[in-house]
Amino acid sequence: MPNDCNSPLPALARLGIEHFNQGEYWLAHEALEDAWNAELAPIKEFYRAILQTAVVYHHISKQNFRGAIKVYQRSQKWLNPLPDICQGVDIARLRADLDAAIAEVRRLGVELLAEFDLYPKIKLP
Repeated sequence: MPNDCNSPLPALARLGIEHFNQGEYWLAHEALEDAWNAELAPIKEFYRAILQTAVVYHHISKQNFRGAIKVYQRSQKWLNPLPDICQGVDIARLRADLDAAIAEVRRLGVELLAEFDLYPKIKLP
């Protein structure tokens, strides 16, 4: 996949990240899922990693503690193998932000999850 990471970010993936940055996590998931389904090359797993990240934040925004933890754990198998930068997206920053978010989710617990406020933005290339 490293060679694919040098290619430009396709329109559907860009749209998904734009939704992500607006806090529209379900719409981000949908656009990124379309990008994932449209792609045949291994780079599709990059789109899957970002869409799974969007689902984590969707669960957090809906105060679904268990869902956020479960999807976070599952997302690691797609996020961790990625290079630090792919198609201009700072994956290292995305991983760090997500790890910090889950640490905060665990700190807040079910009772205080509504106080969560660590929603990141993904810088577009």
